[in-house]
Amino acid sequence: TAVALVLIGLVAGFFSALFGVGGGIVVVPMLILLVGFAERPAMATSLAAIGLIAAVGTISYAVRGDVHYGYALLLGLPAALGAIGGTALQQRTAGPMLSYGFAALLAAVGIWLLV
Repeated sequence: TAVALVLIGLVAGFFSALFGVGGGIVVVPMLILLVGFAERPAMATSLAAIGLIAAVGTISYAVRGDVHYGYALLLGLPAALGAIGGTALQQRTAGPMLSYGFAALLAAVGIWLLV
């Protein structure tokens, strides 16, 4: 399990820095499929790890002058409020519905990016 978690972390960090994704798209599915986590603990663990991943990624991009701090605040503060609402809804949603909803979201984003 420890080796799988380290590998998941490496993949998440790589894709987070490369594409701006990591937690939901990489870590959650891998925790569920490779480590056997249930949906809720996978999502919670991913969010906890994202804090560290985001900090390192932010510093790496900031050194290059690519971070727009004002826009980051305009995105981040409402996102923090949204996380409170999302957590409340997630706690009231059955596990299989979380998986189906997550799969639908990933499919929709994939189609949108292709079009």
